[in-house]
Amino acid sequence: MKLGFIGLGQMGKHMALNLLKSGEELIVYDQRPASYPEFEQRGARTAAQIRDVAEADIIFCSLPNSEVVCQVVLGETGLKKALRAGQIIVDTSTINYSTTLEIGKQLESVGVEFMDAPVSGMESRAKEGTLTTMCGGKQELFENVKPYLQCFADKILYMGQPGSGQLTKLINQLLFDINVAALAEILPMSVKLGLDPEKVGAVVNSGTGRSYASEFFIPMILKGSFMDGYPMKHAYKDLVSGAEISASLCIPMPVLGAATTTYQMALLKGLGDRDKGGMIGVFEDLLQVHYRQPSPEE
Repeated sequence: MKLGFIGLGQMGKHMALNLLKSGEELIVYDQRPASYPEFEQRGARTAAQIRDVAEADIIFCSLPNSEVVCQVVLGETGLKKALRAGQIIVDTSTINYSTTLEIGKQLESVGVEFMDAPVSGMESRAKEGTLTTMCGGKQELFENVKPYLQCFADKILYMGQPGSGQLTKLINQLLFDINVAALAEILPMSVKLGLDPEKVGAVVNSGTGRSYASEFFIPMILKGSFMDGYPMKHAYKDLVSGAEISASLCIPMPVLGAATTTYQMALLKGLGDRDKGGMIGVFEDLLQVHYRQPSPEE
């Protein structure tokens, strides 16, 4: 069995390195080959162009958005024209549900199997090989691919028909976004009213207001550290997907709409390179406060 991996970014690099645990031959490709030497030192092959990866039996993709996945898989210089019947493509990216269905349909027309398997977990979990992945596609295909998913994920869920993985990931992401937007709105208010930010954070993270978002971001915000997670400018695609589903299926999502407004305000303020904790900058500026721990000299 020969494996391929396209996209060696923040998450993909570690996922691909963990795939080496399978003992199978691995060929990797990235538009920016800065990490190629590390893969070559560990016995993987590196590709000069996307189509070189098409020789693999199973090809994994970890790419930033729907447009890039379409270009890599279906584009003029992409995989599709070099693929053969019986190959498998597993997309671990987070992309639109409708795009996932279209890619699956086009690959099926040339006899190529497709599974959406977006992952959840930050870079540290990608390094550890402890990601969560949610899979959509044929049951038999899932069973065939699962041993390789186990190289970088320790929670692997079969969600059902094609696209189900993306829908499940979207639900998780939207709840996460809502949680972070709530922190961004409420925490600056506590400082404005004279409360100690560290003590407020301790109460939230030991009380009923806690969430994964609060446990991860409150310590980072207190330190003024906003570069430890996925940049907001890239993560915004999840909110766009949520809005599309809301509009097309007439599903009211008022809380999501409010969170999206906070997100948009952060992007318009030029905070898109920050992780989601950076949304707090919107309300800090409005209230003219900073939710930070005291500096040592204070």
